[in-house]
Amino acid sequence: MTTANVPGRAVKGCAHPSGCHTGTLPIYASATVGARLWLLIEHAGPWASHLEDCRLPEDVHTLIKRAASLGIRPQLIRRPDRRPPSGQGIHVMVADSTAPRPWIAEGVVASADDLDLDALMAGVLPESCILVSEPVFLVCTHAKRNACCARIGLPLARSLAEVLPDRVWETSHVGGDRYAANLVCLPHGLYYGSMSQAAAIAAADAYRSGEVILDRFRGRAGIPEPLQAAEHFVRAHTGELSVGGVAAESSRSDGDVTEVIVLGGDARFRVVVEPMTLPTPCGTACADTITTYRLVALDRLAPVLYATPVLT
Repeated sequence: MTTANVPGRAVKGCAHPSGCHTGTLPIYASATVGARLWLLIEHAGPWASHLEDCRLPEDVHTLIKRAASLGIRPQLIRRPDRRPPSGQGIHVMVADSTAPRPWIAEGVVASADDLDLDALMAGVLPESCILVSEPVFLVCTHAKRNACCARIGLPLARSLAEVLPDRVWETSHVGGDRYAANLVCLPHGLYYGSMSQAAAIAAADAYRSGEVILDRFRGRAGIPEPLQAAEHFVRAHTGELSVGGVAAESSRSDGDVTEVIVLGGDARFRVVVEPMTLPTPCGTACADTITTYRLVALDRLAPVLYATPVLT
């Protein structure tokens, strides 16, 4: 286990390069539940272990605090080649992963007061931003949070940026250090983990084509983990890989067991899942165990038949 000290914080790391981060353990249903709305702020660094400890301009700290208070997920981002931000002002991106048609926009603001986060909360494009049509890819390289994120994430971010210039960003902690290297695809908030460079390129290409790859797919952020598991099992059962082709419609829980109704392609399914815990092969600071979900039942529901009205 590797640890290092920073002011008031501890840095975790994994001493086993071939242990937790190979994709051999199940990682589905582990996307960050609270990541529904996003605020990305370009800052070349350095980054402390937690955003509130970073040496940042006061306006950036204000944006981070305001976003966190509203339930918007703030992330610091920087270019993989570590180019400093160009021009004046604060380069920001905002995204809504829960909209019927998820979107991402960007802009440059002179101060924190120039970015209307209340509009983002309402699902409205802030006036200071413009929509962008190309997806954005975030690779966690937050070394001060976990050494493995930098050890594995940095070369991945750089290789992916060579294929997709200007669409790939290093980012601060996205959740799930044990799944490094982590890749997030915006605006839909799709999480991948334990990524190799080849796997990241394949996942990015699939996303740009409107599809997911189930290998190393952590799930869709912003929804509870049992629902992520249910969506995963429906995709695996049906082969439906389009980004919007599978969605949890409703759920109910009884203790640890969760029943989810999932739309998958042109059918609906009743999926029952329950949590289970597995030991990791390395047992380090990254993770002694992981919690995932077991499929209890998956049944295709009969289509709802509507009576034809009688005309009189």
